[in-house]
Amino acid sequence: MAYIFLDESGDLGFDFFKSKTSKYFVVTLMFVQNKDSVDSTVRKVFKTFTPKERKFHGGVLHAFRENPKTRIKLLSMLSQKDISIVSLYLNKQKVYTKLHETKHALYNYVTNIVLDRICVKKLIPANVPICLVASRRETNKFLNENFKNYLRKQVKNKHKLQIEVEISAPQSDKCLQAVDMICWAIFRNREHGDDTYFNIIKEKIVEESPLFP
Repeated sequence: MAYIFLDESGDLGFDFFKSKTSKYFVVTLMFVQNKDSVDSTVRKVFKTFTPKERKFHGGVLHAFRENPKTRIKLLSMLSQKDISIVSLYLNKQKVYTKLHETKHALYNYVTNIVLDRICVKKLIPANVPICLVASRRETNKFLNENFKNYLRKQVKNKHKLQIEVEISAPQSDKCLQAVDMICWAIFRNREHGDDTYFNIIKEKIVEESPLFP
């Protein structure tokens, strides 16, 4: 089984007068054949925490809330693993106005483009079952099913590949915590020009490109 883990950083808000509205929206996929290796890497980071720190985290590493030491530690360990990263960033000021009000469709579209990049680059071995695990961002069951069906259909029609799509909470899958850290590092570099974390993991990035140049 080959696994692809999905996460995003930034937001899809378009009111740039609000201080918390991001300039960029980043979607990142981490491809890995041995998910246990990545899972154990995240668990090793947890083992370095004090009991108080473990209680504070509640079993979840979240890039935005972690301290620099933890971020650097996890990214450094991940940089030694057999993973491939494909990331797409959206300069929201270049997004067509008509798409501003269709955020769910826009998210599905962006995700499909990133997944398409992995297929085109043939990172996925032939005849290997594929499972895409996305970090839960919606509680609406209809929207989640629409997302899963849309990706399955696109991959099957364009690449003749069968793919299972799951939506899971980060606390349920340590690999989602890993891709969260990676996606945040890419977003941090793009949004704030801080390449401290990006440089640690950049050798594993197969592609990082804009959707609307």
